Amino acid sequence: MNTAPNRTFSDPSVFFLSGIPGLESSHGWISILFCSVFATSLLGNSTLLYVIKADESLHKPMFFFLSMLASIDLSLSLTTMPKTLSIFWFRAREISLTACLVQMFLLHTFSIVESAVLLAMAFDRYVAICHPLRYTTILTNSLVAKIGLVALVRAVALMLPLPFLLRRLPYCRSHVIAHCYCEHMALVRLACAHTWFNNIYGIVVALFVVILDLTFIGISYTKILRTVLSLASKEEQLKAFSTCISHLCAILVFYTPVVLSSVIHRFGHRVAPYIHILLANFYLLFPPMMNPIIYGVKTKQIRDRALLLFHRKSF
Repeated sequence: MNTAPNRTFSDPSVFFLSGIPGLESSHGWISILFCSVFATSLLGNSTLLYVIKADESLHKPMFFFLSMLASIDLSLSLTTMPKTLSIFWFRAREISLTACLVQMFLLHTFSIVESAVLLAMAFDRYVAICHPLRYTTILTNSLVAKIGLVALVRAVALMLPLPFLLRRLPYCRSHVIAHCYCEHMALVRLACAHTWFNNIYGIVVALFVVILDLTFIGISYTKILRTVLSLASKEEQLKAFSTCISHLCAILVFYTPVVLSSVIHRFGHRVAPYIHILLANFYLLFPPMMNPIIYGVKTKQIRDRALLLFHRKSF
């Protein structure tokens, strides 16, 4: 029995997450997939953090940035998946407005921080390949910490207005959020007031972050490509560029779902609503699962150290 409509009007501060509208009968099967990916993400990122922390030879800028990426992926997964799985398994759809706004704030903040960390990793590759002799003097531990702090401050500053903008809106229509988690535009659609400022602010922030970060990533790799192509032998070129493969894969894994979701959201008017929601979940599930696999397989230092550490533990 669904009590959401009755509770909606009796308590205006309570909302209900619907899960994936149109696929309610498949929630059980979808939950198995989501839970498997979630568990893989937790295991992979936790292992990555443990290996980097346990081995002092990995205490270098590249791996510090990788630790940041793993921490953000863990945070993103833990921000959304427990509630999503509780909807699928226990029909625990209810969420307070405050909890909803906190989840939305954390979700978007961590996403912006991840984009900044990917940019920082591009800068790391640029310095390593274009200025190898100055690598240790440029990318000091102090600078790495400052880059991480700036990434966090930028994300918080950009997202902090959103909860206040959404809290002031009246929600006199349905309080059922057609999603698995609280997302900015999903909440805006429920408001019965002018939301033009919320819409414009959300678009401006998204464009600012994506365009700025991708532009600087592009500049970094343009300079890297010029340096690599100037090397004498093909072997040297391949060796230099191979150090960037993992990062390029991580960029594709992070930004491809963002671009796909944005294109379908704006131009795919005939696309079923559940496709949008599945893509949104794919964006949150896929990168946290893939990043440890990408770096574990492609980065020799991580692979070798992980095997060595776990071999020691087994004896």
